[in-house]
Amino acid sequence: MSQITFKGSPINTVGDLPEVGTIAQEFTLIGADLSEKHLADYTGKKVLLNIFPSIDTGVCAASAREFNKEASSLENTVVINVSRDLPFALNRFCAAEGLDNVEVLSDFRGNFGEDYGVTLSDSPLRGLLSRAVVALDETGKVLYTEQVPEIGQEPNYAEAVSALK
Repeated sequence: MSQITFKGSPINTVGDLPEVGTIAQEFTLIGADLSEKHLADYTGKKVLLNIFPSIDTGVCAASAREFNKEASSLENTVVINVSRDLPFALNRFCAAEGLDNVEVLSDFRGNFGEDYGVTLSDSPLRGLLSRAVVALDETGKVLYTEQVPEIGQEPNYAEAVSALK
């Protein structure tokens, strides 16, 4: 379990992020067209998972915009925004913002959050995903992780992107 904060108050996740050097666990997430997407679908590409509570908050939206900008400079890499928002909301936001360098996938009916240790187990945000970043190489090996310590804080974009170069 990771302890982070929400507006300065301690909150917890159900577990810990995958360890650097391990192979990431397979996942099933839902795309904007309601199709299932799996980690195996990205074999041969580097993957950056931008995980957050809800696209309808300022910091989550900022991270989606920033990683969209960064993604254009990354070769053979897919950036995936992951939350428990409905896939329609994620897709609507990215379309309205012109974010076309990222994919959006929803964990609204899955167990990604539990498997990756990012589901919030308490607080008013209980059940949503914490703010975290996981970077994987082409084989699914974990290169970098960040559990953002304060839910209202942006992730370390430079470190996450650097891990994929």
